[in-house]
Amino acid sequence: MFDLEDWLTLLRDWRYFAEGLGQTVKASGLALLLALGIGVVVGVLSVAPWRPVRGLTRVYVEFFQNTPLVVHAFFLYYGLPHLGISLPVLAVGVLALGVYTGAYISEVIRAGIQSIHRGQLEAAYSQGFTYLQAMRYIILPQAFRVVMPPLTNQMVNLIKNSAVLAMIAGDELMYRADGWSSYNFLYRQAYTAVALLYLCLTLPLATVARRLEQRLLGRESREVPL
Repeated sequence: MFDLEDWLTLLRDWRYFAEGLGQTVKASGLALLLALGIGVVVGVLSVAPWRPVRGLTRVYVEFFQNTPLVVHAFFLYYGLPHLGISLPVLAVGVLALGVYTGAYISEVIRAGIQSIHRGQLEAAYSQGFTYLQAMRYIILPQAFRVVMPPLTNQMVNLIKNSAVLAMIAGDELMYRADGWSSYNFLYRQAYTAVALLYLCLTLPLATVARRLEQRLLGRESREVPL
């Protein structure tokens, strides 16, 4: 049942939700930078010619891909103080989201690297490049064109996963909605607004990912010999 007065109450408190949205954008942006850094480094090392390094990257990826994000957030928020390490809530959120998403991004990078023909790496070796130099100057620039669509999807997932920070008083959008709805008893209005705000953040990225994928498929179809 539509109650205009309830929705007007929500609109009057729009600044409260806007501040939560700003915190979500801030945490997601910083976590994305961390995740990209980790993902690229781990992705490159996961196909390196050094077996112990590949083994360590596999342990990292399997651990974070097979454990819930909320467990890592809780450990950082509640567990680290027992070790004498106290981090601000924002730092906990950024670290949890970044390290967790980095495992998924590293797999995207690994798949992109493996999509480049092996002969290009061997040609780089023949020209005196080291493995890391070949990755930096030859392989990664080509791989990034391939991985952009799935990479954009991981950005969308990171933004959606930021809602977990509500469980550690992260003061982001979901946390603000929980507090506001509990105070006003207007749960339907609060969570409808949250869903729309998340949609405003993720839909443009999802659209970009879809267009990049279509462009990539179109380019591949033009390159296939008749």
